[in-house]
Order: sequence, then structure tokens, then C-alpha cells
Amino acid sequence: MTANYPDIATPLRTQAIMNQYGINTKKSLGQNFLTDLNILKNIVLAGNVTKDDNVIEIGPGIGALTEQLARAAKEVVAFEIDERLISVLGDTLSPYDNIKIINQDILKVDLMSAVQENFTDPSAPLKIVANLPYYITTPILMQILESGIEVDAIVVMMQKEVADRLAAEPGTKEYGSLSLTVQYRVQARVAFYVDRTSFIPNPNVDSAIVVLEPREPLEILPDNEQRLFKLFKIGFAMRRKTLWNNLTTAFGKNGGMQDKLLDALEISKINPKIRAEKLTLEEFITLQNALTEVGVY
Repeated sequence: MTANYPDIATPLRTQAIMNQYGINTKKSLGQNFLTDLNILKNIVLAGNVTKDDNVIEIGPGIGALTEQLARAAKEVVAFEIDERLISVLGDTLSPYDNIKIINQDILKVDLMSAVQENFTDPSAPLKIVANLPYYITTPILMQILESGIEVDAIVVMMQKEVADRLAAEPGTKEYGSLSLTVQYRVQARVAFYVDRTSFIPNPNVDSAIVVLEPREPLEILPDNEQRLFKLFKIGFAMRRKTLWNNLTTAFGKNGGMQDKLLDALEISKINPKIRAEKLTLEEFITLQNALTEVGVY
């Protein structure tokens, strides 16, 4: 393995590789190749990737980020869905002996098994780095969060607007059900933004690097996680409506149900006239438990 091999992530070398292999980016796969070396190095820094770490990369493309990860990490296992790029990656990443490329759709991967089967030392700290296609960002992210694997950090490039929603705080216009669903499991922060001109071809939107890390244990736990996630969506179903309007629309407006909903809100010490965007994660959990307590479910 060598750090002296010329970097893939320059506009000239990226274009040369594309020309050599006749690569036309597939819009259907959301392919945009990053050509700013400083951004790639900052992605590695954002995840604090070290020689102690195993790294799973999703969507290596032609290997620009992969080689930076390989230089910093213990081992890298990269999942690439586009079969055309497997031979390209075999060439561009040939100087590195700590990379394994797998031609597979990440949404069909058992991540638990992937860690055990592909890393020399599966017990090493694990980090996941991904330049996600914008059209499928949320499904991939939720698959990672729901997989049950222990991850020290997830570093994800995504559309700027989605990134802002993930890291949003209560009371902001970006805050919503996605913010709550993610923040229930991890703490999220935007590390930095990436201009659309840093890619070949240029996407139509700007991007952001989001870092997801283990969160502190919650002081209160929901009695049912799936109902909690459903409550997030109910609360923001009609964003400009009050919480009360959204609750009665979802659960019913008959007198008996309204009484139960009022009881749950009273137990939770939540004003029915408040909007969901003002509620913290802990308040949503308190309300979910109260809804069960009064027999709404």
C-alpha cells in the first residue's frame, strides 16, 4: 500500500479515468464523482478515521474517496451497485492492499454478516462512510440505523436540505419527523457543506456532510418504538396545523376519543394548541406513553 500514488480526485484524472473506461454517469443511480481532494480529506477527518478503524463505504464510484479512506483506515470494505465500475475500481485502487470491493446493492446487504465475513478483524471499531444517491438517501440511512450493528460514526454526504433536516432542532422550519426518527437513535450534526461545482457532472443541488454518532441514553423510553415513529409522522402530517388537529385527524373526533386525547395531553403537560415543531424528542416520547396509558391504542 502506498500514499504516493497520484490521487484519483482531481478533475483531470477523474475525466481521464472516465474516458479510458468509457464511463457515462448513470442518473438513475445518482452518480456524481467528487473531484475536490480537500473535501475528500475533510470527509475522512470528519469521521476521525484512524488505523484502528474498519470502514464500510457505500458507493465508491471510481474510488476517489476509497483511496483516502484506505490511507487512513485499517481496512475498507466498499459496496458498489454498478457492475461496470468493479473492474475500474480494481485498477484505480490496485496500489492498496487493505480494500475489498463488493458488487452488491447495499439495501440487500446484511450488515451484521458483512462485518463478520469481510474484515480481517471484525472486532475493530467500525465506521461507515457514504456518498449517498440523493433519491435513496433515507432508505439507506434507515437501513444502517436499524441494522443493529455497533458503529462509532456514520459520515454521509447527502443533499443539503436533507442534511439540515437530520440535524434540525425543535422550533426550526427544518425540524420534522425525519429529524426525530434519526435523533432518537443517534446525534446528528452537519460537518460542512459541499458546493455542486465540486462534482463531475454537477448535480442540481448543493450537498452536505453529516456526521451521526452514538447519542447519550434517553432519560425516558417509549413503550412502543413503532408507535412512536408513527406519532412523529402524525404530529407533522399537516405542519401548519396544531398538534390537537393532527391528533384528532389521526385518531378520531368522536367525544370519547377526544376525551382520551385530552387526558393524554394533560398527563404529558403539553398544550393542545402547540405545533409539533415545538416539541422535543422527550416530549414526543412522554406523549406516546400517555396515549397508551389512557387507552388510545
